Amino acid sequence: MKADIVIIGGGISGVSIAYNLAKQGMKNIVVFDDNYMTGGATGRCGAGVRQQWGTKMNCLMAKKSIEFFEQAQEELNYHRDIEFKQKGYLIVAVTQEEEQKFKENITLQNALGIPSRFLTQDEALDIVPHLNKDAFLSATYCPTDGHLNPFLMTDAYYHAAKKLGVTFHYYEKVIDIVVENQQIKEVITDKRRVKTHKVVNAAGGYAKEVGELAGVDIPVYSENHQILVTEPIEPMQDPMVISFAHNIYCQQVPHGAFIMGRSPNNPQHNHDMSSSWQFLEEMAKTATTLLPALADLRVIRQWGGSYNCSPDRQPIISESNLPGFYLACGFSGHGFMFAPMTGLLLSEIILNKPTTIDIKDLHVNRFENMEKTEYETSVV
Repeated sequence: MKADIVIIGGGISGVSIAYNLAKQGMKNIVVFDDNYMTGGATGRCGAGVRQQWGTKMNCLMAKKSIEFFEQAQEELNYHRDIEFKQKGYLIVAVTQEEEQKFKENITLQNALGIPSRFLTQDEALDIVPHLNKDAFLSATYCPTDGHLNPFLMTDAYYHAAKKLGVTFHYYEKVIDIVVENQQIKEVITDKRRVKTHKVVNAAGGYAKEVGELAGVDIPVYSENHQILVTEPIEPMQDPMVISFAHNIYCQQVPHGAFIMGRSPNNPQHNHDMSSSWQFLEEMAKTATTLLPALADLRVIRQWGGSYNCSPDRQPIISESNLPGFYLACGFSGHGFMFAPMTGLLLSEIILNKPTTIDIKDLHVNRFENMEKTEYETSVV
């Protein structure tokens, strides 16, 4: 079997890259994933999409991705509703230091065309009346942030890519990448061998291990983050509510359930995707501190998923030191919301075209001098 390019990873990033390559004319694109579609990080994410970030690159990636989501149904000619709801994100400030940082973030976001704004406590309570006023000082809000169904969005990209000729192989694991004299020769799966000179690493939580198959050391690691969903109730909360200080994100999705998650207290670098009673206990305490009205909700399911993290909590989208080996990893929990731009930008790099935005700051070589990297603090 021969391929012009092999993409390892068939989650939202992989299907977006495949679609964008095919749309721009590349042929013979093959995608491998060792799981079912959305069986990895994509299907385990919180499904929020926001533009309120602290770094310029994350702001730009998010803004342009949301512009794509707004017309994705038509662009991909998908036969179902992808359930994109722009009900906003409300991010609460808990300390004076956090409040000052958020004001600086808004200045950056507004300069890039993102319509975020600062809210007093009373203004925040007008939008989410059940917030505990004793648990925050003020907030920021962006009305065009929102929620999107990760299963349907991935399926939309998948079908659009298939129509353009992309071949997908799920439940097929890549076990080796043959490299000779700094040139990729072959990708070996547990079912076949594929001759190719180009490979995309979009393997999510296993991006580091896939890099090692090709002899490329990628400075990323994975850690388990947990999440839960409650029973559905009548609509009572439009925006996603986030607090970095309280360590929580919480939204009511269109069918009425609340989805909420938090970062682990002592994250281990591994591929654990289990969920624990300790998470449930801590999550309940945090949620009822910030949003007391949720205390009576019953939890119906909880799960874990991998954050594939980079040292500065911004994605790596670039070529590597191995010719023909491309990277889309290290999204630090935000690969779903950046997927449209990930696909577009990496396809432009692969096809030797000018990139839509300057992404030299997302190149893997930025970690050779960490003093020059900008750390993203707006992460739960």
